[in-house]
Amino acid sequence: MVSEHSRDRARYDKHSVRAGMDSLVGPLVAQYLSMGYQTKENDQCGNTNLGTSGKEKENTRLSPGCLPGSKASSHLRPQRNRPSLAQITQVKVMMSLGQFSKGASWEELLQACVQSFDAEGSLCRSNHLLQITLTMHRLLMSSSDLLEKLITLFKSAVENESPTECQKICYFIRYWIREFWTMFRLHNSLSDTIERFQDLMREQGQERLCPLLETKWINDRDWSRKASQRIKANSSKKRKVSLLFDHLEPEELAEHLTYLEFKSFCRISFADYQNYIRSGCMKENPLMERSIALCNGISQWVQLMVLSRPTAQLRAEVFTKFIHVAQHLHQMHNFNTLMAVVGGLCHSSISRLKDTSSHVPSEVTKVLNEMTELLSSCRNYDNYRQAYSRCTGFKIPILGVHLKDLISVNEAMSDYVDETKVNVQKLQALYNHINELIQLQQIPPRLDANKDLVHLLTVSAWLLAYGYIYIVLVLILLISFSTDFLFY
Repeated sequence: MVSEHSRDRARYDKHSVRAGMDSLVGPLVAQYLSMGYQTKENDQCGNTNLGTSGKEKENTRLSPGCLPGSKASSHLRPQRNRPSLAQITQVKVMMSLGQFSKGASWEELLQACVQSFDAEGSLCRSNHLLQITLTMHRLLMSSSDLLEKLITLFKSAVENESPTECQKICYFIRYWIREFWTMFRLHNSLSDTIERFQDLMREQGQERLCPLLETKWINDRDWSRKASQRIKANSSKKRKVSLLFDHLEPEELAEHLTYLEFKSFCRISFADYQNYIRSGCMKENPLMERSIALCNGISQWVQLMVLSRPTAQLRAEVFTKFIHVAQHLHQMHNFNTLMAVVGGLCHSSISRLKDTSSHVPSEVTKVLNEMTELLSSCRNYDNYRQAYSRCTGFKIPILGVHLKDLISVNEAMSDYVDETKVNVQKLQALYNHINELIQLQQIPPRLDANKDLVHLLTVSAWLLAYGYIYIVLVLILLISFSTDFLFY
């Protein structure tokens, strides 16, 4: 193993173009943590010459930003003027906003929401505008400020002697409390403002409307159970579990990785995505940061599983096994973990091992090329986006790509139109992007995970994600020389 690394290091220094092997690792680290500040897409692929000989093609399995599976290099294709994400989004939202497509003041927006209720308090039109207003206003103002604006509208309705209008305003606030009760539970200022509002209603002789704004029941309500909490690891069966994971078939390993990924994905809330849009980074966003750390940990774990084997033949066998794992992840529509596994296999620390590559079957190399082409960043991840849009039911997206979309829309569209009107188009575009990700959390995968194996995978991934690579490496080397070193 040492001699192979020594020979390959010389070749690697000579052929520095192989630095492009890290192109799939970028979305796991640099893109996840820095992409919030990138507003323009790099639609041009790397300028690496793919060459004509089979040996050169194998040596440059991946190129910076563009993958070898492409049937033609991008500079040979006629370049189309593809519309940007912001342009596509703008056309879609304008068709559904009607009079608000050119913006609206907060008063106009709130009045439209109030008029969505009839005299009995039932919705008389779509609740889409209500959802957008009550969720996305936090990008522009606090919830307490929005509630104060509603109180101002109520005062005006009282002065104009419009009891129906007062009632509809209270119906709107009741809808807010019922649909987004977690806001009122997490922010005591909202509940305090509601109590002051009720005092005002009594002073204005509108005491009959006070029960509509009751919030005491919120503290007695249990937190809602997400789909991720409905899938449980099976602890009834005890089995031998080793850090080498030799006992696992690729399909079973893919299922357990998907279990971990889905649990982590479901912890990210609507507010977490909004916080990321505002800050453009992971600062003070621990749940999203943990999800990304898990993905990075899996990528490093894959590399370690391959490199820890003492011979080229054994490394090739582990490499082939993880290609099969990637195939199952693709079949399960788990694109985020697929990116982590393929990114780990394409890392320069593995791709430069000539002796190991010579033991990998050609059909396995072909599958890797197909996977890297699927995940290529060329044309703004066009191949991935097409595959993702065709999937129905359960799927886990590449989080970094969709976070980048949110930042792109946020920076391409202004918050206000003519400095006075809220850009409702932008609010709807961001809402649709975030809501799509949140809806995916409601569709759990159909799998049966083993509790012991889940815990072992979790510990391995977290240790690697937070820099404890040597601890994991020592444990694996110990196990390699002791087959009796097992966890129960």
